[in-house]
Amino acid sequence: METCWFIDCHCHLTAEEFRQDINDVIEKSRKAGVRAFVSVTEQQSEFEEVIDLAERYPESVMACFGIHPIQSSADGHRSVTVQIGLDFTPWFVSTSQQREEQQKVFALQLDIAKQLDLPVNVHSRSAGRQTIAFLKEQGIWNALLHNFAGRPSVALEGVQAGFCFSFPPAVTRNDQRAKLIRQIPLENICLETDSPSLGPKKEERNEPEKIRIACQYIAAVKGVSVETVCEVTTCNALKLFPKVHQRLKE
Repeated sequence: METCWFIDCHCHLTAEEFRQDINDVIEKSRKAGVRAFVSVTEQQSEFEEVIDLAERYPESVMACFGIHPIQSSADGHRSVTVQIGLDFTPWFVSTSQQREEQQKVFALQLDIAKQLDLPVNVHSRSAGRQTIAFLKEQGIWNALLHNFAGRPSVALEGVQAGFCFSFPPAVTRNDQRAKLIRQIPLENICLETDSPSLGPKKEERNEPEKIRIACQYIAAVKGVSVETVCEVTTCNALKLFPKVHQRLKE
C-alpha cells in the first residue's frame, strides 16, 4: 500500500480529544498516507477553530461546517434545532415535533449547500430511509451519508440517486455492516474515520491514520485487493469533493 493514499471524508479534528496534540495527529496521519482531511464541526463554537486549522494546513485540512443533530448539555443530551442531517434515535428524539423541527432546519441548510454548489456530509442515525428520501425530495444529488447503518435496500435507494456512503474503522468490531458493504457498489463507497470516535477499539481514541483499517475491512468483505479499495474510494472522494481535488492539485 506504499503508493496508495487516502482521503478521510469525515473526521472531527477540532474535537476536544485532539486539543492538546492536533499537530502531531495530522503529521502522523499524513505520514500514514492520509492526504486530505474533511474536518466536520459539531457545534457553532468550532467554526473559527476549523477555519484556523484549515489555514494552518491549507494543503490538507478542508473545513466542513455543520451542527450535529444531537447536542450535549449540562443536563445530558437534546435534539438540536440547527443541524445538518437527521438523528431519530428514540432516547434522544422522542416527539414528532422534534423530528419536524430537525427536518425544517435540515431543509434550510440544504438550501445553502445548493446555493453554494457544495456537497453535503450527512449524519443519519436511526433515520436512513427518511434522510435519503428527504435529500431526494430537496433536490440534493451530491451527498455523503457517513457511517451509514441502514438496511441494504435503503442504501440501494441512495445508490440509485448517486449518493456515496462512508464507513469508519469501527466496522471491524462486528459483522453487522458486512451485508450492507457487500451490497453497495465500490463506486459509491468512501472512507472515513469519524475520529476521535468510532475506532477499531471503543475505549481508545481514534485517529485519521487508522483509516487503512476501514479500507482493509471493506477489501476483505468485497473480496478485492486493498489497493483497489484505496484507489477507488479516493477517486470517489475526489469526485464528491471537487474543492478537495482542486486543493490537492495546487
